[in-house]
Amino acid sequence: MAIRPYWSGTIRVSLVSLTVDMFTALDAKGKIAFHQIYKPTGERVRQKLVAGDIEVERADIVKGYEVDKGEYVLFDPDEIKDLKIASSKAMELVRFVPYDAVDAVYFDTPYYLAPSGKGDLATFSVIRDSMRELKVMGIGQIVISGSERLCAVKPCGPGLLLETLHYADEIKKSGYVFGDIKTVSVDADEKDLAKQLIKRKVGEFDPEQFHDRYTDALKELVQARIEDREPVVPEERPAAKVVNLMDALRASLREPAPANDADEKPKAKTAPKARAKPAATRKAG
Repeated sequence: MAIRPYWSGTIRVSLVSLTVDMFTALDAKGKIAFHQIYKPTGERVRQKLVAGDIEVERADIVKGYEVDKGEYVLFDPDEIKDLKIASSKAMELVRFVPYDAVDAVYFDTPYYLAPSGKGDLATFSVIRDSMRELKVMGIGQIVISGSERLCAVKPCGPGLLLETLHYADEIKKSGYVFGDIKTVSVDADEKDLAKQLIKRKVGEFDPEQFHDRYTDALKELVQARIEDREPVVPEERPAAKVVNLMDALRASLREPAPANDADEKPKAKTAPKARAKPAATRKAG
């Protein structure tokens, strides 16, 4: 079955246009989800829509913007849904900037872009390859999920990657956090050792080498409960006792240099095996 696009529309670069399909690049299937359960009966907790003591129907709910304490301007949901923005099916790349021109704090959600028809493949390829050779990404705005988002488009393998960006007023100024960081003189020998340590770990980024250890631990906890046994607990690496920075840097450089820290698989302490038996469960309502 063909994957349904999250958004379809046109990308424009001046007078050049190409139609594309956009697909979400994130996959949440591997995440563990829990329900709220009423412990005495094992029944699932359900939430109700209420206004004061009255249970209300979803059809009777409208949107409200609070203009004063307890005072709202009301809108029918369809009024918001039908709000049209001129660029709802078109996105113009108004500027091209180097890959590193946008601070990482602005990036939000990634999406894949692919040409929507064979007729656009040549145009799509020309724009993609030109950006790749110039090492730039295009900046524009796109309407998705009922709001206009700032976005960046750049080459990604044979396709394009669109990443939504936060607007400037969505980002907190760093001064309230960084303002108290004082300028200090850095010891040249310490910096030289630190640079040597960093260089030993420089390499390509391979996302397959990393995994969500918290999600892995949750999965193990759930599986152990189903099998009525103790979960396998990963062994933590002991914290190093640092006497001073120079000693710590020298000690770090004496350690064997792994290809990547993610290659080091933590040893696990295995609990004594218990005879597996069905876990006691309650029927959820």
